Amino acid sequence: MSRAALCVPCRLAAIAAVVGCAGAAFAWTAGWLTPKRLSAPHIINTFESNYGVHAGYRRNHAKGLCVEGWFESNGNGASVSRAAVFAPGRTPVIGRFAIPGSNPAAPDASTPVRSMALLFQLQDGEQWRTGMNSTPIFVVRTPKQFYNQLVASKPDPATGKPDPAKLDAFFQANPETLPFRNWVKAHPPASSLANTGFYSINAFLATNAAGQTRAVRWQTVPEVAYAPQTAGQKADPNFLADDLNARLAAGPLRWRLVLTVAAPGDPTNDATQQWPAERQQIDAGTLVLHHAEPQSNGMCRDVNYDPTILPEGLKPSDDPLLAARSAAYSVSFNRRTREEAAQPGLAQTHGDAQP
Repeated sequence: MSRAALCVPCRLAAIAAVVGCAGAAFAWTAGWLTPKRLSAPHIINTFESNYGVHAGYRRNHAKGLCVEGWFESNGNGASVSRAAVFAPGRTPVIGRFAIPGSNPAAPDASTPVRSMALLFQLQDGEQWRTGMNSTPIFVVRTPKQFYNQLVASKPDPATGKPDPAKLDAFFQANPETLPFRNWVKAHPPASSLANTGFYSINAFLATNAAGQTRAVRWQTVPEVAYAPQTAGQKADPNFLADDLNARLAAGPLRWRLVLTVAAPGDPTNDATQQWPAERQQIDAGTLVLHHAEPQSNGMCRDVNYDPTILPEGLKPSDDPLLAARSAAYSVSFNRRTREEAAQPGLAQTHGDAQP
């Protein structure tokens, strides 16, 4: 058997780690599918059955750390959204970095996907919460596809890994997954959270002061230059947090917040499709992070980074994954907080969002 043939199960297992975990919190609300009427609790139950329960932790993106900082708006974002966060000035931010999966002790190099979640605390009491991934698109378009992918990714008890044949059958039956898989193959993971870009994946609707509504996506673009993950880092299970703490000890880290504006006809209900590169991009300001701490006592610990919590001037699009994410995050949040209440001494190193 050739080396290429031998590597096929490895590649499929790696993809399973991404598609099975990176979006494991992407579920659906009750009644979306009939006649079984599958629900957010059902998908979380399935996720727990696949990967086990780590009490007190988020059901996905369990391994992470809290960060704090602010967003310095330059006012440019006001051209597309009247949200107060885009007016010139500074907005405090509570954030969280994480990797996909339910295992809080997973090695950082076990998945090529990382996540950044942010909570913008606006002066008038509003909040903007966003959960972003290090890929610009998602693996599937609909909640039903995600469920089928999750079933296909269930680890085999004999090997502890997904069955390559079942995964391949899922991918063959769902060609929409190909852009995501190709993107991951073409973009090796970065050597640091500080030089990783993050994407909203889903589309949202932005309305400006004149009442004009347009679809947008956003991304955070790092000021630190990209470098690929090294072999030494792959051998260090906690290199992401160690690296971030070392960098922050030398000073704050920065990302540009860039809004991409859709043109008429661009899909807003399909997270597997990128918009054309020539679409208008607006540099809305700078995200500055200056402090990190373990999630066991950090400010992000009890935050549910529900991406549908939006300030006036931003609304969810017709992307079916958004309502699904919101429902699943809520189930995960409620379960882990109940576990903590029942066990006061439980280590609280949680994670419920996309982080």
